[in-house]
Amino acid sequence: MLAAARQSAIVTRARERGTVRVTELATQFGVSEMTVRRDIDVLVSGGLLERVHGGATLPGGGLSTDEPGFESKIVREEDEKLAIAREAASLVRPGSAIGISAGTTTWRLASLLAGAPLDCTVVTNSVQVASVLYPRAGSGRGHVILTGGERTPSDALVGPIAISALRQLHLDYLFLGVHGMDEHEGFTTPNLLEAETDRAFVAAARRVVVLADHTKWGTVGMSTIAELDEAAVVISDDGLSRHAQEVLSSRAGELRIVMTDESRARSEDAS
Repeated sequence: MLAAARQSAIVTRARERGTVRVTELATQFGVSEMTVRRDIDVLVSGGLLERVHGGATLPGGGLSTDEPGFESKIVREEDEKLAIAREAASLVRPGSAIGISAGTTTWRLASLLAGAPLDCTVVTNSVQVASVLYPRAGSGRGHVILTGGERTPSDALVGPIAISALRQLHLDYLFLGVHGMDEHEGFTTPNLLEAETDRAFVAAARRVVVLADHTKWGTVGMSTIAELDEAAVVISDDGLSRHAQEVLSSRAGELRIVMTDESRARSEDAS
């Protein structure tokens, strides 16, 4: 691949994920890390990227404080999110008390649980998750507790009211959606109040299950929710890079990789 093509691909990747890592780009392009650093130097000098430790991000700090709304995120990586949600739903047991944080992948999990014959209690700080589950609770199949709090662009309820509610609870599982996950910064979000609220969620749960598709790897939000080793389980899709899988396998309690219907069909055709 010519240098110009590599540099264009690097910018595209940064726009998709917020940040890029030298080690991952070197593996992706089959070139040395020094070559990738030279490419990044060119892009930095042209104002297209800013250098950060181990890689680069978009100008102005990338997406560390950018918080897309729920409607814009729900259409991204739909197949991957559904496959991840299906795997997460398999962990839910009748009679359990579970937390479901805000997010589009966690919303898909809630949508699956809404049609499942499970009697469990769900605690959430997500308006969207609660809306999906309320009809189910009204039919006598479990309970839904919405924390209350200040609403964010991603329809999460955050702040002192949400945190106070969560500190009084004990949950069997927390299904946690994240804005990004990174080898050095852990699981992150661009919203400071949401990070604090999610940390209260993590503290309330016996086991934390992180739901994050492959595009979340290498993305760093402004505030860390939890370190990688605080996750009992991470569920992602087979688009996750080999390096990311190695890091998560060694740091998190368990890594579960799922296949989308499309990737499964390709695999079957190849065999």
